[in-house]
Amino acid sequence: MTLFEDREKAFEVKFAHDAEMHFLAQAKCNKMLGIWAAEILGKIGEAADAYADALVRADCHRSSSDEVYLKVSQDLKNKADEDTIRDKMREFLREAKMQMV
Repeated sequence: MTLFEDREKAFEVKFAHDAEMHFLAQAKCNKMLGIWAAEILGKIGEAADAYADALVRADCHRSSSDEVYLKVSQDLKNKADEDTIRDKMREFLREAKMQMV
């Protein structure tokens, strides 16, 4: 392999790794968001875990975090405003990324 091919391969490997880490961090974030929302909805134990897991699974089929926001927002209705939900999403994403380091 040439130096250029080596660098290209390294870039591809790094890109794939970064994409996987982002996916895992987002899934962890959505799980934490789901547990937080479930608590507000009065769900505990297995019901809270099931709600959070459903949010993680649903996100795998969605195109953006805005759709995750919409799902949580609809479920919480008047129990949490947009700023609160989006702040929690950012907080949980930061926390998820820190846990992965």
